[in-house]
Amino acid sequence: MLAMNPPVAPDELCVDAFPTYIDGQPLAGQKVLIIVENLPLPFDRRVWQEARTLVAAGAQVSIICPTGKGYEARYEFLEGVHIYRHPLQIEANSALGYLGEYGLALFWETILAWKIFFTRGFRVIHGCNPPDLIFLVALQFRLFGVKFLFDHHDINPELYEAKFNRRGFFWKLMVFFEKLTFKAATVSIATNHSYRQIAMSRGGMKPDDVFVVRSGPDLSKLRTVPPEPKWRNGRKFLVGYVGVMGEQEGIDLLIDAVAHLVFDQKRHDIQFCLVGGGPSLDGLRQQVARRGLSDFVQFTGRAPDDVLFEVLSTMDIGVNPDRVNAMNDKSTMNKIMEYMALGKPMVQFDVTEGRFSAQDASLYAKPNDPVDLAEKIAGLLGDPERRAMMGAFGRQRVENELSWSHQVKPLIAAYQRVFHR
Repeated sequence: MLAMNPPVAPDELCVDAFPTYIDGQPLAGQKVLIIVENLPLPFDRRVWQEARTLVAAGAQVSIICPTGKGYEARYEFLEGVHIYRHPLQIEANSALGYLGEYGLALFWETILAWKIFFTRGFRVIHGCNPPDLIFLVALQFRLFGVKFLFDHHDINPELYEAKFNRRGFFWKLMVFFEKLTFKAATVSIATNHSYRQIAMSRGGMKPDDVFVVRSGPDLSKLRTVPPEPKWRNGRKFLVGYVGVMGEQEGIDLLIDAVAHLVFDQKRHDIQFCLVGGGPSLDGLRQQVARRGLSDFVQFTGRAPDDVLFEVLSTMDIGVNPDRVNAMNDKSTMNKIMEYMALGKPMVQFDVTEGRFSAQDASLYAKPNDPVDLAEKIAGLLGDPERRAMMGAFGRQRVENELSWSHQVKPLIAAYQRVFHR
């Protein structure tokens, strides 16, 4: 299962027992620069798995990303990856703010890209959105034969529409930048088939140049630990949520569902634990307090892995309250994969990619209906045999089809396509 690589210089590879599922080193001698704007590395799980896989395949990998809490070092060599971080202190919440954030990020990305080009070098720039502006850095190196690979994480026009409930000038601008990004890319990788279709339809890319690389969990890292009773807060059942605390995540609908269970159904035996940070965290805490639900809903904030694993291992079911809209319907949420990897059944609203990923590991509530979400949660908690069957199905699906081991082959194929073009 583990591919043993030939000895290399210590400065080039420091990977301990990473299950790459790679035969040999198909990318030996290649040099890659990955640019990420919205999260520091190695905190961004998907990109870190990609980077470590490329290193194990023989490539030299450099990353440009912002600093963040716990990731303040401006340079770090970690597990074979050269990480260059830049400051990004602007937290945008307006058009002017986003302009400042993106402008500052592009400035640092350009400076660091040229520094890396003249020191370590690279043949491919692997740009991870959001935003759809990293192609502006890649274009500067086109005369030197550097290719651009676009890693499509978010569909920004749909995200804008979901966040602001309108289209208009900025929506059109995002469609324009998305089109330019695909036009600049030699190859793109999509997180699911809905995104692949967008790359071909809106982006005009040829089918042979678009590869689906899902954000599958690394089963060697995501592990079950002994349950920790404190997360139940003395109650019989624990329902868990893992993810971002943002406006489009539908956590307000989950709070409505909790209120229905506590006040209308008189269910005082269910504890909810929400793991994660985000721009809406403080507001959600205040909303829970105003509605008298603080004893039933616990927010951990951004949490280390040991807390994440404890909650996932202790909870009876997971919940995915992402509201049904064009963005969430086409996007694959990491939390779904994490619930399934730990053998946990779940309840979510009925969205296309959520249903594709979970299939029989989930129950599906009526779109954006918190009462039906609550009823589905209560019904599943009351049926332990069904929970066990759904959990086992989800775990098997991850093992057989969705885990990171199954994403390595298309990732390597995408890179081989770039280098051979």
